Amino acid sequence: MQVPLSIVAPAAAASLAYLNARMSLSYDWNVVRNFFRAHLLIRIRDRRGRVNGFYTLEAHAQSRYKDRAFVVYEGKEWSFKQTYETVLKYGAWLKAKHGVKPREIVAINFANSPTFVFMWLGLWSIGAQPAFINYNLTGKALLHCVRTSTARLLLVDDGLDTLTQEVLDVASAADFRGQGQGGIEIVTFTPDVESEVLNTPGFRAPDSDRGGRLLSDIGILIFTSGTTGLPKAAIVSWNKCNLGSNFAFSWMGLKTNDRLYTCMPLYHSSAALLGLLTVLEAGASIAIGHRFSTKTFWKEVRESNATVIQYVGETCRYLLAAPPQLDPETGENIDKKHRVRIAFGNGLRPDVWDRFKERFGIRTIAEFYASTEGTSGTWNYSSNDFSSGAIGRNGMIVQAILLTRMLAIVAVDWSTEQPLRDPKTGLCKRVEWDQPGELMYRLDEKNIKRSFQGYLNNDDATEGKIMRNVFRKGDAYFRTGDVVRLDKEGRLYFNDRIGDTFRWKSENVSTSEVSQALGLHPSIIEANVYGITIPQHDGRAGCAAIILSQPPTPSLLASIADYAFANLPRFAVPLFLRVATEGTMPLTGTNKQQKAALREQGVDPAKCTEKVFWLKEGGEGKVKTMTYIPFDRRDWEEMKGGRVRL
Repeated sequence: MQVPLSIVAPAAAASLAYLNARMSLSYDWNVVRNFFRAHLLIRIRDRRGRVNGFYTLEAHAQSRYKDRAFVVYEGKEWSFKQTYETVLKYGAWLKAKHGVKPREIVAINFANSPTFVFMWLGLWSIGAQPAFINYNLTGKALLHCVRTSTARLLLVDDGLDTLTQEVLDVASAADFRGQGQGGIEIVTFTPDVESEVLNTPGFRAPDSDRGGRLLSDIGILIFTSGTTGLPKAAIVSWNKCNLGSNFAFSWMGLKTNDRLYTCMPLYHSSAALLGLLTVLEAGASIAIGHRFSTKTFWKEVRESNATVIQYVGETCRYLLAAPPQLDPETGENIDKKHRVRIAFGNGLRPDVWDRFKERFGIRTIAEFYASTEGTSGTWNYSSNDFSSGAIGRNGMIVQAILLTRMLAIVAVDWSTEQPLRDPKTGLCKRVEWDQPGELMYRLDEKNIKRSFQGYLNNDDATEGKIMRNVFRKGDAYFRTGDVVRLDKEGRLYFNDRIGDTFRWKSENVSTSEVSQALGLHPSIIEANVYGITIPQHDGRAGCAAIILSQPPTPSLLASIADYAFANLPRFAVPLFLRVATEGTMPLTGTNKQQKAALREQGVDPAKCTEKVFWLKEGGEGKVKTMTYIPFDRRDWEEMKGGRVRL
């Protein structure tokens, strides 16, 4: 019997809809087609000798979009054409005034501004490469980065005060660069210098100055945050500059009329590659904020008509903790008065995710996971609560490709903080679904530098990121150093950083999971959790540096203890609380928590400037409960003498 089309069609549509929902087919299709689109475009550019981003700017400046705003800053706008013409002036000045040659590395130490952009693209226009210096660095760290970059020229923002006389003396010394190369030339970019640049006739260097580049060659040097030592100069290749930005804009669906607002530092890969270069590839506009501030963030977003905002680390937590913004005339809450449809970035914690979306009326979170020196990344375009809190999401098709060809999640030996190897085969083991393991990305063992260029002139650090003989003899993988877990639905969650997870009472404690749990307490604005060594005790005890919305009264401390016991395994409940104040929590320049200094200080009263509390039995009357009470020098001495057991 023939079934009527009126019955077959709806049934088929329903079946397809079910399969799509079950297998995330449309989601996978968006990822796959944009991934291959980006790769195809890069191959075409490579064959034409056009991997340098200068050519993308030039194409826009000569297209019908030439008068569209590209750079927006403090109420001023520069179109693609104006940016291009200004970039040519910068390139001409660098070449004529300072003799900058093709392939030369020039260090630039600038805060966020259009000048940063013009200087960067001006270097690219003459075939040179920038080394981005973190403008927060001073002294030894600053000198180390400049020396490591191999630059002979350092261009400095006139608004910075990090160049002390000591730094200037060391940098100008005849032996600073080694091998008889002399000191480094330092040029402070004063208004007079800027005027000189803008009065220089623009010069388009010949294509030969930018030619002959391999995709694996240096496009930019970007320094790591240096949380566990001095920063390392990560080589950001032309391939990475092109691939990340091309994939990101098409994956998010950016259009030419979009405006992305970022006040994240341009010296970092998030704002540079996935901010400015992503917008450049899309032919859209970038609104640049000078620095992050909860007081100016949304004001600048509204004034720039941004449709996309960028965040990194704890940025969204700080915005959420800020008081509601009210219209000065009407008193109306204007938290949702903006044009933003996407918040794009990395490091948005699960305990903040949904609350941030709800309060500010953000439809979509576009979260990614990657590192400056890393070989790949994960992506989660989330417009509902299905993948809330995940750093990556994939359907069944992409999962099958990823888990067999591109990445692996391997079991960790927590006693050595190394991937666990089978005693018989010496090989690693993949973890089961929803179990924590270190994330690794596969490398071409015959040509490692094709996808991983490592750190400039630092072979030991480069080799330290490579693990060989992982699943078979001779293979090679890039170690991320991050522990993640993947569930059967294809959602990837960040678990912890290796080195942050600690053992206490024979149990592994994830600092990230404890932070997320504490972060949901109504009076805790931020929690930075870490393990500390305690006199006369094995392992590391849990400590949480917290910022509170109100003073640490006995009743509040008791509620935090009750909350921790109700939401965490007993062994994971922090034994110590260190109550910090806003602005004192150690952070990187991209609002990511730092733990090294806090770990080193522990709870030694001689090293801690903030109040410390410890978990003890307390309460009123005959009913005794666990709560946090003040920890002082006498308690520390008792602990050192072995008279206290935790």
